[in-house]
Amino acid sequence: MEETRITMPLIGEDAPAFDAVTTQGEIHFPSDYKGKWVILFSHPADFTPVCTTEFMTFASMMDEFKALNTELIGLSVDSLYAHIAWLRKIQELEWNSKKNVNVTFPLIEDIRMEVANKYGMIQPGASNTQAVRAVFVIDPNGKIRTILYYPLSTGRNFDEIKRIVLALQKADADSCATPADWRPGDDVIVPTAGSCGTAKERMENQNDDQYCLDWFLCFRREK
Repeated sequence: MEETRITMPLIGEDAPAFDAVTTQGEIHFPSDYKGKWVILFSHPADFTPVCTTEFMTFASMMDEFKALNTELIGLSVDSLYAHIAWLRKIQELEWNSKKNVNVTFPLIEDIRMEVANKYGMIQPGASNTQAVRAVFVIDPNGKIRTILYYPLSTGRNFDEIKRIVLALQKADADSCATPADWRPGDDVIVPTAGSCGTAKERMENQNDDQYCLDWFLCFRREK
């Protein structure tokens, strides 16, 4: 029996283009989102418990993501009518201090799994009929910058998804890297010295703005 191979785009590549019917009308990706960051995420199925808590959380954070010039796009292999019925039911639920939640970001109908297969969201080891919990962070140039995959049983950490967007935007804006557990306001890492002379200069000329633990690990203070 021939093994099914899963193909998916990689970090740094162009996000695969698609046109799709959604709960907010037809979208054309990435042209409709030019100049914006995008979180494209899949969920296994409508009317499932983990997915319901995730959608309530994402919807409650929409303003936070919009403030970061970031749009949300959801996807599952259910029909448009199932999506609408489920999102209407979510408005009636209350969980974790969230209630009357109105999901206004687009949820893609992907019955034929066309978009899901472009992004490697269908993984037979987990399910042949449901998408895993995939998250793609895509930058304003349509490049994939982060890929996260969760199993069907595990809900996503939405604080981490937001932190990733913040860290990517910080790195792009300031030509830096962010250390483990970085949060806005924390010190950042400057690019590693590319020559012996630069390494020596950094170690000998530390100041109020920059400090080094060693030649290869230098930080810039955030004020």
